Amino acid sequence: MPTTLRLLTYNVRSMRDDRAALGRVISSVEPDVVCVQEAPRFLRWRSLCAELARRSGLVVVGGGRPAAANLILCNLRVDVVSTAAVRFSKDARMHQRGTAIAVLRLAGATFAVAGTHLDLAEEPRLRHVVELDRAIAAHVPADVPVLVAGDLNDRPGSRTWAAVSAARADAFATAGTVSGFTSTAADPHQTLDGIFVDPRVTVRSARVIEHPDAAAASDHLPVLAELELP
Repeated sequence: MPTTLRLLTYNVRSMRDDRAALGRVISSVEPDVVCVQEAPRFLRWRSLCAELARRSGLVVVGGGRPAAANLILCNLRVDVVSTAAVRFSKDARMHQRGTAIAVLRLAGATFAVAGTHLDLAEEPRLRHVVELDRAIAAHVPADVPVLVAGDLNDRPGSRTWAAVSAARADAFATAGTVSGFTSTAADPHQTLDGIFVDPRVTVRSARVIEHPDAAAASDHLPVLAELELP
């Protein structure tokens, strides 16, 4: 029987907002794996990432500052096979970008996730998509399906969105329901965040999480996809 995975992607704005609300939003949807963008990366970043995991009822898999503030969390059903933190090439006056990658196993099914947060400017965004694909090829065996999740800082229909989804299905476009707007949490009017799925994986559902605490937790809304692993 196929294995069902609940994958969440969430930009948490460095936990600068209501941390208790943030934990309630994440735990309310009972994800198996969470790809976090804008995880704490400076003072006490390790303890803050651990706090986020604890408030969410999850554990830290990898990432954080070494992965340019991309963090991966999971529940105790998930086994960790390997992890990697990769930083992309940096442009002057721009934030450091990168990816947190993990090869995981759930109920006998092996898969990988790559969480990322792309740049505000188009040229580095497109360059970093190429670097993301190279990082995945370097750290994930070819026979393992890969799920990419994150904040693209661009919209569906853009060159960035097309580059990320060139070899992957946009989960929300495949099976999304209601609105796909993820930004801002207080006034959702644009889609910046998404989950992109290996062709070997089936998308059962995808939705933006609208929770009573969402506007207090971060300036983005999270996206949850329910997937069938081969």
